[in-house]
Amino acid sequence: MGIRYYAYAFDADRTEQALADPFTVIGSDPLADAWGLEPGFTVGVMGERPSLPERDFVYLDKAWRHLQRITWPGNLTRPRPAYRMFEGQVSWSGMGHEPWVRVLTPDEVLRIAPDLERINEQEVEANLDDPWNELRDKGEEVAYAVEHLHRAKAFVQLVAAERRGFAYLIG
Repeated sequence: MGIRYYAYAFDADRTEQALADPFTVIGSDPLADAWGLEPGFTVGVMGERPSLPERDFVYLDKAWRHLQRITWPGNLTRPRPAYRMFEGQVSWSGMGHEPWVRVLTPDEVLRIAPDLERINEQEVEANLDDPWNELRDKGEEVAYAVEHLHRAKAFVQLVAAERRGFAYLIG
């Protein structure tokens, strides 16, 4: 299955609640939300239920690792503001993994949005380095990263325009 990225927007008046417990704004079954299935599905047809509106949810599949590399490339001594949206790694234990969860307040989203918007396809290609020879076909990986970067940009622009925050889960 793999480790995936999900983000859920929330209204500004729910910021303190989200900071205290991110799972009050994160869906009970993020993969079901992403695939349009009923929560807790064991068998189902994708698109069985309506997807969450774009203003409320973004699913970046497994592209979060690519987007981490793009927003904190090896040539920078510190990450750019957009990295806050992709930072994180699951914690592994003998029984599986614990997801990484972060809440970004409306003010943080306002700092992330313009930086994320500035990232272009040439930057993706230049900064999608491959220090461990993980990428099978760099052209395909760049296209995959660009597609998900566009999804992330659209989501963040909507959230920022409405002065909302979001919580994300990598898991």
